[in-house]
Amino acid sequence: MCAHVLVAEDDAMQAELIRRSLLAEGHTATVVHDGSAALDAVRRDRPDLVVLDLMLPVIDGFGVCRVLRRSDDIPVLMLTARAAEDDVLLGLELGADDYMTKPYSPRELMARIRTVLRRSGSTAGRPEDPVLRAAGIAVDPVRHEVRCDGEPVDCTPAEFQILLALVGEPERVFSRRQLLQYTRGYDRASTERAVDVHIMNLRRKIEADPRRPARLLTVFGVGYKLSGTRP
Repeated sequence: MCAHVLVAEDDAMQAELIRRSLLAEGHTATVVHDGSAALDAVRRDRPDLVVLDLMLPVIDGFGVCRVLRRSDDIPVLMLTARAAEDDVLLGLELGADDYMTKPYSPRELMARIRTVLRRSGSTAGRPEDPVLRAAGIAVDPVRHEVRCDGEPVDCTPAEFQILLALVGEPERVFSRRQLLQYTRGYDRASTERAVDVHIMNLRRKIEADPRRPARLLTVFGVGYKLSGTRP
C-alpha cells in the first residue's frame, strides 16, 4: 500500500524520523511545521493521510482537524505529548481516525498508519508503486534497487540511503550532517567528510561526467541536492 502522507510536526527531529520511516515503508511524505502550512499542503497535495501533531504553532492540531472536517474526509492520525483523557476524547470527537501519544515507537506508528490506510481505503485506487523517481533515477526502497536511465546501479547500503533521501526530496539541499544520519547503522564509523566520499562514488555511478555533475549537485557552503530534472 503506497500512500502520500502529510506530516505536520513542529519538532524537526521527530518530523525527520517519521519521514524516513515512511520512505522505508515505500510511502512518500511532505513535512510541514505549523498548522497553516498543513492546511495549505492538504489543499495543494491532497495527501492520503495526515499525521498531525497537536502542539503546532500558528494553528494547533485541534484547529487544523476542525477545518479539515468541515469539508474533507482525509484520514487524520493525531500525534502528541498530551495524553490526558480529555485531549484524546476531543481529538476523536473532532474526527481524528487514531491518536498516539509521545514517546512512541516508529514501528508502532507505521503499523497504526497501515491500519488507518486500510480502514479508510484512501489508496485503493492507486497503483502500489513505492518507487521514488527524480532526474532519471529510480529508487525502490522495498526491493532495494536503483536504476539510472533504466540501467541498474549497484550501491553500498550507505550510498543507497543517501540516494533514497535525495531522490525523495529533489531540489532540497541536505547538509553533510543530515546525510550522515542516513548512513547510521550501515556505516557507523562514518564522519561528515565520509559523506563526500559517498557522494563522489555515487557520481561515478549516475553521472555521465562525474567531474561536471548534472544530477547530484554541490551547494557550496551548505551540502548537496539532487536536481529535479533529467539532464
